[in-house]
Amino acid sequence: MSWRAWPFGKAPATPDAPHALLLDIEKQGRQYLDAADGGKWVYPACKRAASNAGADRQTVCDHTRLEAARYLVMVPRGEFKLLAEPDSQAAILDGYLRHRPHEETVIEFTGDTTNDLASAVVAGFNWLNHCAGLAGADRRKFSSTLNHFRKLAVSAQKWWGMEGAKARCAQMLQAQQEPPLFLNLVWADYGRLAGEIAAARA
Repeated sequence: MSWRAWPFGKAPATPDAPHALLLDIEKQGRQYLDAADGGKWVYPACKRAASNAGADRQTVCDHTRLEAARYLVMVPRGEFKLLAEPDSQAAILDGYLRHRPHEETVIEFTGDTTNDLASAVVAGFNWLNHCAGLAGADRRKFSSTLNHFRKLAVSAQKWWGMEGAKARCAQMLQAQQEPPLFLNLVWADYGRLAGEIAAARA
């Protein structure tokens, strides 16, 4: 699933598309969580019955992905914005690949940026695994989630380690293509798994 396959992806892609996506994730995520706290939505989305508002497959998918992404927005000092910065990719990917996986959906931030981002990404995947169980999804599709994503991160690390990676990234964005920014990888995989959850309970 493309990271632009999202309601706010309707605007024409621009070289600044990753930053725009981040701002939209933050805005839409906060609006959704505030509305859920106010009782507008059954939370988590995977527990909605057919009679509940937002029980259609697309809405459940969109909201489940936002639920997972909320951990990124929670990283202190707005440092989740580094996920879209080409200059930060090598450090973020290295930090993620060195990070020990955990099974928590409640996390404490340490103040170490790369560690906090890695922990938040893993917590988002853990949330999706939790929702898969609630929705009755095929757990076999989720059992290797972190291993699958680690392979993507290793490939991205190699891509960013090649000479001229930042220039290639800029060229791809200009051509409305998708470079392997860590943001793109996370958002796409969250969306893929959220889609599986939405389909399981539909």
